[in-house]
Amino acid sequence: MHAASLKTSVLTLGSLVSLGLLMVLAASVGDVALPFSRTLKAIANGMGVGDYPLPPLEQGIIWQYRMSRALMAACSGAGLALCGVILQALLRNPLAEPYLLGISAGASTGAVLVMLLGVGGGMLTVSGGAFLGACSAFLLIMLLARGVGRDTGRIILAGIAGTQLFNALTAWIVSTSANAEQSRSVMFWLLGSLSSVRWPDALLAAGLIGPAFLLLLGFARRLDTLALGEEIAATLGTRITLLRVVLLGITAAITAVLVSMIGAVGFVGLVIPHAARFLVGPHHLKLLPAAALIGAQFMMLADVLSRILIAHQVLPIGVVTALVGAPAFAVILYRNKGRSS
Repeated sequence: MHAASLKTSVLTLGSLVSLGLLMVLAASVGDVALPFSRTLKAIANGMGVGDYPLPPLEQGIIWQYRMSRALMAACSGAGLALCGVILQALLRNPLAEPYLLGISAGASTGAVLVMLLGVGGGMLTVSGGAFLGACSAFLLIMLLARGVGRDTGRIILAGIAGTQLFNALTAWIVSTSANAEQSRSVMFWLLGSLSSVRWPDALLAAGLIGPAFLLLLGFARRLDTLALGEEIAATLGTRITLLRVVLLGITAAITAVLVSMIGAVGFVGLVIPHAARFLVGPHHLKLLPAAALIGAQFMMLADVLSRILIAHQVLPIGVVTALVGAPAFAVILYRNKGRSS
């Protein structure tokens, strides 16, 4: 037990250090390349712990643009990874994640309805529309799957169908209600974009992901009992229906807020929980923090790659995550081919 605790502590410390280094790297990389020393000085100035003389343009690029973008990438990666852990535990299916279950697609449709059609008459924000869309998508998928019974593979198939339906609705709304410029910006955003993120968005995401993470940690032991089977979990005192409602509500809220800010980014919630499970095991008290840390690092690294793979051009971050996630998805399918029977 002592050796296991030491390993977990070392992994956590190493992840936190690499998280900080990746954040500095993300603030240094771009069309205007800046050395680490200047980046660190600009970060210190922005945090109010330094007063280094830097050109206002460099200070603005590093602190106002790149650091807010890095924080948003970290929060979105952590949030999507947490959603993947929760959905895989609730549905007891290694392929469950917000993107595959149609939650991201429904959130995208809700956000586009507010942005382009003004649904809600100004009373509904983009995040609110995304939340309602995410909830609607999940309810529809549960109806298609006829409840979350033992055949959780049915839910994945329903999620794929729901994803296609909501993606088609989103494409129809964009093609019929937006001009050429709006269509380009919305479609780029739907593939995942951090370009428009600023400090208010990043702080809102951090204010959501932090408390949600602490709340999910409180359910860690119940998720462990759920892995033993619903009957055993109920015998041990777990209220299955209430647990599902609360955790699915948290998942929908995280997905909706993130989609409304950066668009639908796939495969993060699918791949990262498996990587974390490989490193720290299946117990959720360790798995949730590990998934959050790895997800944050993965998204920041994906954001850096999206800015440097093609010179003077920024790729949608969803393209980068898909390039990594699609092969990983194939590996997961292969490894679990014998479990579907």
